Amino acid sequence: MNTVVTMTYKLQNSEGDTLEESKDPVAYLHGGYDNIFPKVEEAMHGKNVGDQVEVSLDPEDAFGEYDDGLVQIEPASAFPSEDLKIGMQFEGEDETGDVILYTITDIADGKVVVDGNHPWAGQRLLFTATIASVRSANQEEISHQHVHGAGGHHH
Repeated sequence: MNTVVTMTYKLQNSEGDTLEESKDPVAYLHGGYDNIFPKVEEAMHGKNVGDQVEVSLDPEDAFGEYDDGLVQIEPASAFPSEDLKIGMQFEGEDETGDVILYTITDIADGKVVVDGNHPWAGQRLLFTATIASVRSANQEEISHQHVHGAGGHHH
Protein backbone atom coordinates (compact mmCIF):
# COMPACT_ATOMS: atom_id res chain seq x y z
CA MET A 1 0.00 0.00 0.00
CA ASN A 2 0.97 3.66 -0.32
CA THR A 3 2.96 3.07 -3.49
CA VAL A 4 3.21 5.18 -6.62
CA VAL A 5 2.46 3.04 -9.66
CA THR A 6 3.42 4.32 -13.10
CA MET A 7 1.82 2.64 -16.09
CA THR A 8 0.82 2.93 -19.70
CA TYR A 9 -2.81 2.06 -20.35
CA LYS A 10 -5.55 1.70 -22.91
CA LEU A 11 -9.32 1.97 -22.38
CA GLN A 12 -11.55 0.29 -24.98
CA ASN A 13 -15.30 -0.08 -25.39
CA SER A 14 -17.05 -3.42 -25.95
CA GLU A 15 -16.66 -3.01 -29.73
CA GLY A 16 -12.88 -2.85 -29.29
CA ASP A 17 -12.62 0.85 -30.17
CA THR A 18 -9.87 2.67 -28.24
CA LEU A 19 -11.47 5.45 -26.17
CA GLU A 20 -8.33 6.64 -24.41
CA GLU A 21 -4.67 5.64 -24.46
CA SER A 22 -1.70 7.01 -22.56
CA LYS A 23 1.04 8.42 -24.79
CA ASP A 24 3.39 8.73 -21.83
CA PRO A 25 3.33 6.72 -18.61
CA VAL A 26 0.91 8.04 -15.98
CA ALA A 27 1.19 7.65 -12.21
CA TYR A 28 -1.36 7.13 -9.48
CA LEU A 29 -1.20 6.69 -5.71
CA HIS A 30 -2.07 3.07 -4.88
CA GLY A 31 -3.74 2.52 -1.53
CA GLY A 32 -7.45 3.23 -1.70
CA TYR A 33 -7.31 6.97 -2.47
CA ASP A 34 -9.85 6.88 -5.32
CA ASN A 35 -7.16 7.94 -7.80
CA ILE A 36 -8.23 5.11 -10.14
CA PHE A 37 -11.26 2.83 -10.54
CA PRO A 38 -11.37 0.56 -7.44
CA LYS A 39 -11.68 -2.61 -9.55
CA VAL A 40 -8.53 -1.61 -11.50
CA GLU A 41 -6.65 -0.82 -8.29
CA GLU A 42 -7.63 -4.23 -6.93
CA ALA A 43 -6.20 -5.92 -10.06
CA MET A 44 -2.98 -3.86 -9.76
CA HIS A 45 -2.37 -4.95 -6.17
CA GLY A 46 0.88 -6.87 -5.80
CA LYS A 47 1.92 -6.40 -9.43
CA ASN A 48 5.50 -5.61 -10.46
CA VAL A 49 7.31 -3.76 -13.25
CA GLY A 50 6.51 -5.29 -16.63
CA ASP A 51 3.33 -7.01 -15.43
CA GLN A 52 0.23 -6.53 -17.56
CA VAL A 53 -3.25 -6.11 -16.14
CA GLU A 54 -6.50 -6.51 -18.04
CA VAL A 55 -9.75 -5.59 -16.30
CA SER A 56 -13.28 -5.74 -17.67
CA LEU A 57 -15.33 -2.91 -16.19
CA ASP A 58 -19.11 -2.97 -16.02
CA PRO A 59 -20.76 0.49 -16.04
CA GLU A 60 -21.03 0.54 -12.22
CA ASP A 61 -17.25 -0.12 -12.00
CA ALA A 62 -16.42 2.74 -14.36
CA PHE A 63 -18.54 5.76 -15.36
CA GLY A 64 -21.90 4.57 -14.01
CA GLU A 65 -25.16 3.61 -15.66
CA TYR A 66 -26.67 5.98 -18.21
CA ASP A 67 -29.16 8.26 -16.45
CA ASP A 68 -31.95 9.65 -18.66
CA GLY A 69 -32.65 12.19 -15.89
CA LEU A 70 -29.38 13.96 -16.78
CA VAL A 71 -30.64 14.80 -20.28
CA GLN A 72 -32.38 18.17 -20.51
CA ILE A 73 -33.82 20.38 -23.23
CA GLU A 74 -33.12 24.08 -22.78
CA PRO A 75 -33.95 27.12 -24.91
CA ALA A 76 -30.95 28.31 -26.90
CA SER A 77 -31.44 31.74 -25.28
CA ALA A 78 -30.34 30.19 -21.95
CA PHE A 79 -26.77 29.91 -23.27
CA PRO A 80 -24.31 32.79 -23.31
CA SER A 81 -22.79 31.92 -26.70
CA GLU A 82 -24.41 32.60 -30.04
CA ASP A 83 -22.41 29.93 -31.88
CA LEU A 84 -23.49 26.77 -30.07
CA LYS A 85 -22.15 23.53 -31.51
CA ILE A 86 -22.86 19.86 -30.84
CA GLY A 87 -20.08 18.50 -28.63
CA MET A 88 -19.54 21.77 -26.72
CA GLN A 89 -19.24 21.23 -22.98
CA PHE A 90 -19.99 23.42 -19.99
CA GLU A 91 -20.39 23.04 -16.26
CA GLY A 92 -23.70 23.11 -14.45
CA GLU A 93 -25.03 21.98 -11.08
CA ASP A 94 -27.42 19.19 -10.23
CA GLU A 95 -30.14 19.56 -7.60
CA THR A 96 -27.66 18.74 -4.80
CA GLY A 97 -25.21 21.43 -5.93
CA ASP A 98 -22.65 18.99 -7.35
CA VAL A 99 -20.90 20.24 -10.48
CA ILE A 100 -21.73 18.23 -13.60
CA LEU A 101 -20.12 18.51 -17.02
CA TYR A 102 -22.86 18.79 -19.64
CA THR A 103 -22.34 18.09 -23.34
CA ILE A 104 -24.54 19.52 -26.11
CA THR A 105 -25.88 16.53 -28.07
CA ASP A 106 -28.45 18.20 -30.34
CA ILE A 107 -29.58 21.66 -31.45
CA ALA A 108 -32.86 22.23 -33.31
CA ASP A 109 -35.63 24.83 -33.53
CA GLY A 110 -34.09 27.12 -30.90
CA LYS A 111 -33.77 24.25 -28.43
CA VAL A 112 -30.58 22.68 -27.10
CA VAL A 113 -30.31 19.13 -25.77
CA VAL A 114 -27.70 18.79 -23.03
CA ASP A 115 -26.50 15.53 -21.49
CA GLY A 116 -24.88 15.40 -18.04
CA ASN A 117 -23.86 11.75 -18.37
CA HIS A 118 -20.19 10.95 -18.87
CA PRO A 119 -19.76 10.16 -22.60
CA TRP A 120 -18.88 6.57 -21.64
CA ALA A 121 -21.66 6.09 -19.05
CA GLY A 122 -23.58 2.86 -19.48
CA GLN A 123 -20.74 1.23 -21.39
CA ARG A 124 -18.80 -1.88 -20.54
CA LEU A 125 -15.10 -1.09 -20.86
CA LEU A 126 -11.83 -2.98 -21.07
CA PHE A 127 -8.86 -1.46 -19.21
CA THR A 128 -5.42 -2.82 -20.06
CA ALA A 129 -2.21 -1.56 -18.51
CA THR A 130 1.49 -2.36 -18.35
CA ILE A 131 3.30 -1.39 -15.18
CA ALA A 132 6.35 0.79 -15.86
CA SER A 133 7.50 1.44 -12.27
CA VAL A 134 6.52 1.02 -8.63
CA ARG A 135 7.96 3.04 -5.74
CA SER A 136 7.05 3.92 -2.18
CA ALA A 137 5.00 7.08 -1.85
CA ASN A 138 6.50 9.91 0.21
CA GLN A 139 4.73 11.45 3.21
CA GLU A 140 3.60 14.53 1.28
CA GLU A 141 1.97 12.37 -1.41
CA ILE A 142 0.23 10.26 1.23
CA SER A 143 -1.06 13.30 3.11
CA HIS A 144 -2.22 14.98 -0.13
CA GLN A 145 -3.62 11.65 -1.42
CA HIS A 146 -2.13 12.01 -4.91
CA VAL A 147 1.19 11.67 -6.74
CA HIS A 148 3.59 14.61 -7.04
CA GLY A 149 6.36 15.18 -9.59
CA ALA A 150 6.86 13.37 -12.91
CA GLY A 151 3.61 11.89 -14.18
CA GLY A 152 1.69 13.25 -11.20
CA HIS A 153 0.27 16.47 -9.77
CA HIS A 154 2.19 19.75 -9.60
CA HIS A 155 1.39 22.58 -7.20
